[in-house]
Amino acid sequence: MAEIRNYTMNFGPQHPAAHGVLRLVLELDGEVIERADPHIGLLHRGTEKLVEQRTYLQSVPYMDRLDYMSMMSNEHAYVMAIEKLLGLQVPERAQYIRVMFDEITRILNHLLWIGAHGLDVGAMTIFLYAFREREDLFDVYEAVTGARMHAAYYRPGGVYRDLPDRMPQYQENSFRSKDDIKARNENRQGSVLDFIEDFTNRFPTYVDEYETLLTDNRIWKQRTVGIGVVSPERALALGMTGPMLRGSGVEWDLRKKQPYEVYDRLDFDIPVGVNGDSYDRYLVRMEEFRQSNRIIRQCVDWLRKNPGPVIATDSKIAPPSREGMKQDMEALIHHFKLFTEGFHVPAGEAYAAVEHPKGEFGIYLISDGANKPYRLKIRAPGFAHLSALDEMTRGHMLADLVAIIGTQDIVFGEIDR
Repeated sequence: MAEIRNYTMNFGPQHPAAHGVLRLVLELDGEVIERADPHIGLLHRGTEKLVEQRTYLQSVPYMDRLDYMSMMSNEHAYVMAIEKLLGLQVPERAQYIRVMFDEITRILNHLLWIGAHGLDVGAMTIFLYAFREREDLFDVYEAVTGARMHAAYYRPGGVYRDLPDRMPQYQENSFRSKDDIKARNENRQGSVLDFIEDFTNRFPTYVDEYETLLTDNRIWKQRTVGIGVVSPERALALGMTGPMLRGSGVEWDLRKKQPYEVYDRLDFDIPVGVNGDSYDRYLVRMEEFRQSNRIIRQCVDWLRKNPGPVIATDSKIAPPSREGMKQDMEALIHHFKLFTEGFHVPAGEAYAAVEHPKGEFGIYLISDGANKPYRLKIRAPGFAHLSALDEMTRGHMLADLVAIIGTQDIVFGEIDR
């Protein structure tokens, strides 16, 4: 009788489906996975330690680079933790802008997820479709913050600046005809809010296109139905949050259960799965597209009708206006002190969490009264999900591993930190 010998194999970090820097040590019995051991740390940049050497304001851009697919959601948790320690009240308009950009970021994240997940299991078209919409939303990011991805837009006390009155337009060039440029600029004639509203009107049709490509696609269902099943009890025990937990049938969403900013005033639903497999998690995220779109539309309506300040008026925390700084010596001093020394946060500790596109993203912040954090701990949703990979893949075929990594929506910036 032939002896049974398990193979040990490396999966990644060079493998295109390893999503950057995941190294998996797999024990295989033929093509069946007996054990999967994730080796992480290949993208470790010491963010939590670096933050201890910078002022509170200087650390905002580090947050963008954690989960680099959900930039503003990371910033949100960080500034909320600072505001909690300062006891700072954020202007209502800034809260609506934050919520709107949180949901734009959720759509951006899920677009990349559906593109990459589809590509991993062999569906090429969805990747091209999803990136078409990402461009529109990156244009919104760029119009408001000046950066396509790493925005550093949220500030303790509000947001950096109000929404611009005009949307940047495509310029004439030798590659495109005049008529093509004119057609592309048609929905860019008004303000940023007009462009966002136009996007929310178009987006449901795009989601329908994605569903046409995948939802009843025979190959897609063969690759995802019954793959990576997690029971509700195990999902809770493994520390899962976000679509991973809701896909298993647990109705848990911080926007509803522990509302922050203005989520308690908005009308939206929480999609929940039934079977806890990769297909259910796919359906949950597809419905999140539609719900985020609803929230953005409500925010646009409110922001049109309610002008006002977008950052706290406390000069010790928020910078003065450029105009005020050039006329008032006091304002100039405040500006200088704020951007050199920073503001001092009262001693204490605070935990702030947001419903990040991937789950519960939390920031635990300890202050000793100085102008820099004494300690910062990041609660990354992907970390808990990756630790469940071994349990989710056991007994599955090697090809299913790719589908399970895809369904977890893993990004290593936040896992390795």
